[in-house]
Amino acid sequence: MRKTGSSRSSWKSSAIPGAIVLLAVLMLFLWCGKYALDLMHLRQESVAIAGGIVLFLIGVRMIFPRPEGLMGETPGGEPFIVPLAIPLVAGPSGMAAVMLMGSSEPDRLGDWSLALLIAWAATAAILISATVLYKWLGRSVLTAIERLMGMLLVAISVQMVLDGVGTYLKLTPPNI
Repeated sequence: MRKTGSSRSSWKSSAIPGAIVLLAVLMLFLWCGKYALDLMHLRQESVAIAGGIVLFLIGVRMIFPRPEGLMGETPGGEPFIVPLAIPLVAGPSGMAAVMLMGSSEPDRLGDWSLALLIAWAATAAILISATVLYKWLGRSVLTAIERLMGMLLVAISVQMVLDGVGTYLKLTPPNI
């Protein structure tokens, strides 16, 4: 994965708009998620369960990668926006998480927006510096980090599903 100067600049030129799209999508779901749930007559529990299932599948794919990559073949669109920004970072699980945060505690939307902005800045910095990180850390370290993060995603996803089921069955107080 050796990048030349021109491919490095093209990566950054596609990473920046992708990062902006990522922030816009997540902010939209944070601020308008409650209305989307009401419009579709969905309960928070169903979104938590569905988001947990999708996050679980992504985590398992990170732990046991496929030869064609995490999301399969890249479609003919913008390589950064699809598949990195939308399905992976701002995918169904990320959208579900911010939607649940915004709808469960709407009086804290300012706090959630700030937290989302900080997380976005860290994510954007990592994605923009991906070539440098790859050279510095190497393939084996990045593979180990990917698998460790996959385990973390699986654990978070199981908790999302358990919280959703528990709240639906009224076994636990809603703390999603």
